[in-house]
Amino acid sequence: MKREVVAKYQKTFEQYVHHTADGTEYWLARELQELLGYTQWRNFAKVIEKAITACENSGQAKDDHFVGVSKMVNIGSGAERQIDDIMLSRYACYLIAQNGDPRKEQVAFAQSYFALQTRKQELLEKRINEIERVRARKKLSQTEKELSGILYERGVDSKGFARIRSKGDQALFGGMTTGAMKYKLSVPKNRPLADFLPTITIKAKDFANEITNFNVQKENMRGEQKITEEHIKNNTEVRNLLKNRGIIPENLPPEEDIKKVERRLKSDNKKLLKDTKKLNKNKK
Repeated sequence: MKREVVAKYQKTFEQYVHHTADGTEYWLARELQELLGYTQWRNFAKVIEKAITACENSGQAKDDHFVGVSKMVNIGSGAERQIDDIMLSRYACYLIAQNGDPRKEQVAFAQSYFALQTRKQELLEKRINEIERVRARKKLSQTEKELSGILYERGVDSKGFARIRSKGDQALFGGMTTGAMKYKLSVPKNRPLADFLPTITIKAKDFANEITNFNVQKENMRGEQKITEEHIKNNTEVRNLLKNRGIIPENLPPEEDIKKVERRLKSDNKKLLKDTKKLNKNKK
């Protein structure tokens, strides 16, 4: 396919993108029908049905990607009639293109176009999730530092703080010690367990710490035993909250080493900055 043809199709496809009030992208099936070179709706409807089947077979909910709507169209002489249409997500468009007639030039383009757009969305979501996890880990480190300082003022040294934190982990992970969790998740002995936990568990630990921080100061607790009991109680209650939502902390799989994630994000940021500078330079 020639470069100018690709450019023409890309511009055309992007002109037909709609947005909901919250900014979500969607395409309309009747418009996509024309974009893909189908003259008759009944033929295109068969392609949509195949795409819906593929969507359901992939474990995705049909209603998340194919939403039935109605609209009024002009049929001449000022008269209108109502027709059915479908709001399509980017993923739905990708599936429709994959099930379309590859002999059509427009379909061949759409297969690559929506595959690329879907991949971009996946990469964006992955990056956002990684940034959230890194932020959650930094927040936990800050909360633990604050808790350590509060405990030191109340007669608990660094070893006592380590014991209290370990008892909290044991309560959060259903009786499994920090060491047992490290072994289960294949975490190096010299690395913090939290560096390999998923975001939800990192935030759970942080929440329990925040409650302990608050109550220790509010009740002016002193001594390792009293504070340990408080920390165990808070971690137990946070665990129960997760369990009630079907989340078992000790059964969640480990995540990538947070240090590697941080390095990758920093590297990506440098590349983006470099590309931005090049773009701005070329505009001058």
